[in-house]
Amino acid sequence: KCKFWLRSVAFLGHIVSSKGIKVDPKKTDVVKSWTRPLSPSDIQSFLGLTDYYRRIGLGCVLRQNWKVIAYASRQIKIHEKNYPIHDLELAMIVFALKIWRHYLYNVHVDVFTDHKSLQYVFKQKNLIFRQHSWLELLKDLIHAEKEN
Repeated sequence: KCKFWLRSVAFLGHIVSSKGIKVDPKKTDVVKSWTRPLSPSDIQSFLGLTDYYRRIGLGCVLRQNWKVIAYASRQIKIHEKNYPIHDLELAMIVFALKIWRHYLYNVHVDVFTDHKSLQYVFKQKNLIFRQHSWLELLKDLIHAEKEN
């Protein structure tokens, strides 16, 4: 059976619409009504379920004159789960610059982020190798005194 012109579709425990993908409220209502986990195995089961829905990832938008050219995203890698939040923000910027380097070659680029913790990285005197190499890549694009 086919249905056309639907505003949203329930699919595998998610609601898919033009506004994005979100968890089906029927699924979250079931979780809300659970009894409190008491044993270690109950807690482990609950944490396994919540970890599935965590979906932490990196996302970015390439725009010109505020018109979207491309979107990109990826899940964070296992070793990145231990990164501090300002490192994840830098990782996202580096990711964007690497995948769109063919668009960005030899043009002026402004990087906008809403993450204030990046100011922390710019003020540090002793950086780890990862941070130092990322900042070298970004040194001509990001200015700590501006609200980028």
